[in-house]
Amino acid sequence: MIDRTVASHVLRELARHQLRGRAVRLDELAGAVGVRREDVRAVVTRLHGEGHVDAKRMRLTMTGLALAVSMRSCKLPPVRMAPEALVAVA
Repeated sequence: MIDRTVASHVLRELARHQLRGRAVRLDELAGAVGVRREDVRAVVTRLHGEGHVDAKRMRLTMTGLALAVSMRSCKLPPVRMAPEALVAVA
């Protein structure tokens, strides 16, 4: 589940930078999403394989941009669970 949530946040963040005409580095993207750089790299690699991201240029493809724009008004779940939620699960 976290992987899908991270992917949604990555798509949205890439779109935000791309629409402003700004390139984004992997470490900036990880900081903006709030996960480790390795997690973002894995998600970008998967999204690249699915045809949504050009991983070499760190830019969305047309399908990736369409997905990100369609999520523009959605409230995305947080990437990490709140500490009190983790206690409730345990």
